[in-house]
Amino acid sequence: MRIEGKGRIGTAPVDYVFDGVRRRGRVGDTLASALMADGEMLLGRSFKYHRPRGVVTADSAEPNALVTVGTGARAEPNTRATVQELYPGLEARSQNRWPSLGFDLMGVTDLAAPLLGAGFYYKTFMWPKSFWEKLYEPMIRRAAGLGALFGAHNPDRYEKAYAFCDVLVIGGGPAGLMAALAAGQSGADVILCDEGPRLGGRLLAEDETIDGRDAAVWAQETAEQLRAMDNVRVMTRTTVTGAFDQGTFAALERVAQHLADPGGRPLECFWRIAAKRSVLCAGALERHIAFRDNDRPGVMMAGAMRAYLNHWGVAAGQSVAVFGNNDDAHRTARDMAAAGVHVAALIDARHDAQNLAGNVPFYPGFQVTRAHGRKRLEAITLRAPDGGRESIAVQALGVSGGWNPAVHLTCHMNARPVWRDDIATFVPRDGAVPGMRVAGAARGAFTTMTCLTDGAEAGRAAAQDIGFKGQSPDLPDAEDAPYRLRRLWAVEGKGRAWLDFQNDVTVKDVRQAAAENYASVEHMKRYTTQGMATDQGKNSNVQALAILADATGRDIPETGTTTFRPPYTPVAIAAMGAGAQGHGFAPQRFTTSHSASVKMGAPMVEAGLWYRSSFFPREGERTWRQSCDREVRMVRDAVGICDVSTLGKIDLQGPDVGAFLDFVYANRFSTLRPGRVRYGLMLREDGHVMDDGTTARLSENQWVMTTTTAAAGEVMRHLDWVRQAFCAQMNVRFTSVTEAWAQFAIAGPKARDLLNGMLDAPIDNASFPYMACGEVSVLGAAARLFRISFSGEHAYEIAVPARYGASLFEKLVERAEAMGGGAYGMEALNVLRIEKGHITHAEIHGRTTAFDIGFGRMVSAQKDCIGKAMAARPGLMDPERAQLVGLRPIGAVKQLVAGAHLFAPEAKPVSAADEGYITSACFSPTLGETRALAFLANGRARHGETIKMVDHLRGLTAVCEVTDPVAFDPDGGRLRG
Repeated sequence: MRIEGKGRIGTAPVDYVFDGVRRRGRVGDTLASALMADGEMLLGRSFKYHRPRGVVTADSAEPNALVTVGTGARAEPNTRATVQELYPGLEARSQNRWPSLGFDLMGVTDLAAPLLGAGFYYKTFMWPKSFWEKLYEPMIRRAAGLGALFGAHNPDRYEKAYAFCDVLVIGGGPAGLMAALAAGQSGADVILCDEGPRLGGRLLAEDETIDGRDAAVWAQETAEQLRAMDNVRVMTRTTVTGAFDQGTFAALERVAQHLADPGGRPLECFWRIAAKRSVLCAGALERHIAFRDNDRPGVMMAGAMRAYLNHWGVAAGQSVAVFGNNDDAHRTARDMAAAGVHVAALIDARHDAQNLAGNVPFYPGFQVTRAHGRKRLEAITLRAPDGGRESIAVQALGVSGGWNPAVHLTCHMNARPVWRDDIATFVPRDGAVPGMRVAGAARGAFTTMTCLTDGAEAGRAAAQDIGFKGQSPDLPDAEDAPYRLRRLWAVEGKGRAWLDFQNDVTVKDVRQAAAENYASVEHMKRYTTQGMATDQGKNSNVQALAILADATGRDIPETGTTTFRPPYTPVAIAAMGAGAQGHGFAPQRFTTSHSASVKMGAPMVEAGLWYRSSFFPREGERTWRQSCDREVRMVRDAVGICDVSTLGKIDLQGPDVGAFLDFVYANRFSTLRPGRVRYGLMLREDGHVMDDGTTARLSENQWVMTTTTAAAGEVMRHLDWVRQAFCAQMNVRFTSVTEAWAQFAIAGPKARDLLNGMLDAPIDNASFPYMACGEVSVLGAAARLFRISFSGEHAYEIAVPARYGASLFEKLVERAEAMGGGAYGMEALNVLRIEKGHITHAEIHGRTTAFDIGFGRMVSAQKDCIGKAMAARPGLMDPERAQLVGLRPIGAVKQLVAGAHLFAPEAKPVSAADEGYITSACFSPTLGETRALAFLANGRARHGETIKMVDHLRGLTAVCEVTDPVAFDPDGGRLRG
C-alpha cells in the first residue's frame, strides 16, 4: 500500500518481525505504518469482547494497536504501534488473543454481549457469596490486563534527570515552533519538548505550504534555526506528562526505544523540568462519530488517514471513503484523490456542505449508518437525507467528528476546561496552570496561520513576563481557511455504536448508565469504564459526555468533564524510579565492621538498609541457636562487643535545642544537664508512638539524638517538619551524622575493665555513672562515650569517627575474647532485650501508644508535645486496650512464636475471641526457658493469669503465664553497678 511519490521518510529497508512473520518496512516507519504498508489492518483485540481492532490514530492517543515489543525479560507490553519506530531486528507481537490474532477463541465473549452491558459486574458478582473466592475472583484475574510482563528482572537501564529553563514550550507543531523562536530570540533560556522524532507536528501530516514552500520543509528549517541557538534546547521523543506546583513538569524521553543497539544508552529518561513560564502547544485530537460497527479494522480518524499518506506514504486501502461533519474531512478526501487513491465517497453529514475535495463522489446530508466486515472493513452503508439506503464497497473509512484541544495538562492542577459552542469542544480555562499560556490548536485555534500567530505571541509574552524584552519573529504566510462544523456525536440506528474502543463501551452503555441514575460524568465513567483504557478517553470522552448530556436533558457545560490526571501518556514505573532497580531500590549499606564480621563467618541480615551481623559462629557450633545462646551467656557473664553504628544519629545545635526536644519528645529534655543522657519517647501527631531512643547533651548547645535503625530517616523528616511547622522561631539546627560515626556497644560485667584498658584516662562508677556521656580519648583518638545499655548489663557505647571504626572493632573484639567474651550479633541482641523487656519496632509498630507499652507516665503533664492531645483520647486510654506484657510457657508445649494470637484458655480460637498477639519471642539461655513480649487486653492487670497462644499458620498451641515484660534484673542493679 505504498504510494510512490508520497511520504517524508527514507527508502532504506528495515527488516522486522510481527507475530513471528518476518517483514520489511522503511527507515522512518512506525510499526503501524509498516504493517499498513503491507496491507495489515488487524493489529489488536479489544479488552472486553475481544473484537478485531485496527489502527485508529497516528499518534500516542491510539486505543487499539497495542503490541508487545521485544522478547524475554526485555519485553515491553502495551506499546503503541503508532509511536514505536521501526529499527532493524524489531520483534513485536499482538496481545490479548489466543491462540492467534486472526483466530481468537476469546472472541466468543462477543456473543454474550447482551449479558455484559454497563455495570454488569456490579450486578453479577454479588451472588452467590461463596462464588467470589472460588469462581469470580480467579476468573477476573485470569482475564485482566492486555499485555503481560515476562516475570523476570528487567535488564534495561533507565535514567532520571533535571532541567531548568525560563520558558518551557510543550509541543513542536507550528504554534510550538513559533513560541520557541519568539522566546529564544528574546534571550530566554528555552526548552522545546515534542513527543515525535521530528519537529513539525501536524505540518508533517499535511499537504500544504508555508511561505510558498512545503510546510514540512519550513518546519525542518525552523527546527534547525532553533537548534543553532545557544539558549534553546530541543528535546524530541519527549512527552511532557504532567504539570505540578511551582512550575515543575514531568517529561518522559524515549532515548533508545528506536535503536537496535542502544550502545549503553538508557531505554528512557524521566525528566523533572522546572520552568519560570510555560507555553502549551500540544495541538488537538480528532474525535470519532459513533455508528454501528464503527470499530472495524480500517475505520480510522480522517486526520490519521491523511497523516499515513502524507508523512509515511501509505494508503489505508485501495478504495477509501471519508465521513465527517466539518470542512477538515474534505482535506483527507482531497489528498487521497490527489495521490491516486480511489476515493469512493466523501460523506458530509451537513446538508448545506460544499465539496472542497475536488472531483470525488460527494454525499452532502448523508450519514454512515454501518460498517461491514469482520477482520477488516469491506463496505459501508449510507443513509440519505430522505431515509434511503446505499452501500459502498471500501477498504478504509476516515471519520472526522471535529477536533478536541489537548487540554489535559491544563487540568492537572484541578482546573476544569470551559465549553466553546462555536467549535463544539472544551478549551483550557485561563490561569489553569500558573505561569502557563496556551497557544494554537490546544486553545481552539485550528488554522495554520492562527497557530503561527498564536504561538509567536505566547512565546514573546512568556519571555516578557520574566523580564526579557519580548520579540516577535516575522510571521510567514500560511493557510487560514475557517474551521466549520455541525455537531454530530452518534448516528441513530440499531446495533452497537462504539465510543471507547479498548474497553468496548457503546452509546447504549452511556444511555443505560443515565437511565440507572449514574448521571454524574464521573459515575458514568466508572459504571461503564468509558475513558478508563490506556488512552484515558482521549478518543471518546467528549463524545461520551455529549451523549450523557443528551440522555439526562442537560447541556454539555452543565454535564462537565471527567478529571484529567497525570500522566498524559503511560509512563513506565522503571523510568519514574530510575536508579531504584536491584540495589538501587534497596541499597547495601555496610558498617565499618562489615569486612571483619564476614571474615569471622557472620551471616549478614538486613536491618533497615544496613547489613548487620546475625551471629558469630565458632568451631563446633552447628546451628545459629548454639551461637546465639553462647553470645547471650558471654554478655551476661563476661563482655560482648556489638556494632550499633546503624542507629540513627542526629546532631542538634543551638540555644533552643532543649525547648525543641521538649516539643518533639513526650518527656522533658530541657532540664538535662551537659554530660548526661536521657531516654526519650517520640509520638506521631495522631498520638501513637513513632520511635524511641536516647539523646545526649554533650555541651551547653550541642546534643546528639539516637534513633532506631529502621526509623532514622522518618525521624529526620519528622524533626524537619516540626521545625518548620511549629518551631520556626527557635534557634536550632540539626543534621544527620549517622554515617560519620562508628559506634560500638561494650556490654557485660567486664565492660569497664575492657574499656579502661583502651582509654587514655580511665573511668569509674563515680566519674562516669549510668546515663553519663562525654568526650574521651581511646588509643590516642578522640571519641565519645555514652553509658547506656540495651542489654540490661553494665554497658557503654563508644563512638569514633568512621575512619577509625574498622580498627577499633578489631581491637575491641580481640580484647573481649582475651577476657572470655567476644562479638555478638543481632540474634543475641534480640534475646538480651526481650529478657530485659526493652521494646523495638516489633512493639512500637505504628499502632501502639505510650499507654499501651506502659510508658504513659513519660508523657509529661507540665508541657505540650507533638501527639499529646491525640494520645489522651478516651479510646487510646481505655484499660481494655491491648497492653504490653511478658509471657512464659507453662504447659507441655514450650515454643512461643511471634505473630501468634492469644485467647482465654477455654475460648475457641476465632477472631471474635482474640485477646492479643505476640510481638517478639526467643529462648532465653539466662532464664532457661522461652520468653515473649506480647500485647494483651488489659494486660497489666492480668499478671499471673493463664492465657492460650494459638498459631494457626504453624499449627501450634501453648499455655502461657502472663508476666511483667521485664524478666531479668527488674531492679536494674546490673546496669547501674
